[in-house]
Amino acid sequence: MKTAPFAPGRLCAAVVLAGGLCGLAACASMDPLTRDDVWRPTHINEANLELQVAHPSDLTVGRGTLTADGDTAAKAVDRLRNDKVKTLPSASISSVGQSGGGS
Repeated sequence: MKTAPFAPGRLCAAVVLAGGLCGLAACASMDPLTRDDVWRPTHINEANLELQVAHPSDLTVGRGTLTADGDTAAKAVDRLRNDKVKTLPSASISSVGQSGGGS
């Protein structure tokens, strides 16, 4: 008894597989990230950042200030490290976060 090189079930599966691969290959041509006729956000974040800074050179090299007091900042860090942080002054502007009498 002779057998066919391809059984009908295998031939059908091969045709379906080939058709599926061709269908998926066509999806690549519709992908907006790979098409040439669509807008691409090339370097748009950098351009927006450059527009928002006062001095674009600040993005590459920082600049100091004449009004900062390093001694005051160092004392604050020392208090933080030694667990002697000053408490904030109380303000009676808002009662958010305070637990008052319930209704």
